[in-house]
Amino acid sequence: MGDDPSAVTANRASLGKTQFMNQVHGDVVVVIDHLLDYEPRCDALITTNKDVSLAVMVADCIPLLLISDKAVAAVHVGRAGLVNKVALKALHQMRELGAIDIHAVLGPSICGRCYEVPLELQQEVVAVHPRALSTTYKGTPGLDLSAGLIADLAAEGISYDASVICTIEEPLYFSHRRDNPTGRFAGVVSL
Repeated sequence: MGDDPSAVTANRASLGKTQFMNQVHGDVVVVIDHLLDYEPRCDALITTNKDVSLAVMVADCIPLLLISDKAVAAVHVGRAGLVNKVALKALHQMRELGAIDIHAVLGPSICGRCYEVPLELQQEVVAVHPRALSTTYKGTPGLDLSAGLIADLAAEGISYDASVICTIEEPLYFSHRRDNPTGRFAGVVSL
């Protein structure tokens, strides 16, 4: 499965001056002021440059876009990213850059009814993010990453819009859990 490499190249080219990242399910936040000639190893990019767009690639994780009039961020939030609070680290970095009124946009991702995990893993995540507790359609332990992230954002006073599209349920979106291997779709943001 995956995606056609020529389509990927054409799609990326159509985005113009867009910075991508080499996402690693970590907590590193990188601030850039110009387009780099490489993809930094991180899970969050921030810029204050109106001439640079930022992209986050996903296929079940949450593509989080943080928007303000001073800075924007593209953040990759999966289970590990939720636990290590990469979104909050990006948010705090944006505030250090002068962003005050920040709005979050959560793109399509796996829903809690589809994200089945072992009970032990569920308990580890829920200990840090109680709102992420979910039960799948099968009645098994699950995680609702969006609910956990929204709770974090709300605690910081951040307004948000969240997609209700589940990447497993909606075949128009790539899903790692449904179609591994698969391609990725992007969330893109700019000032």
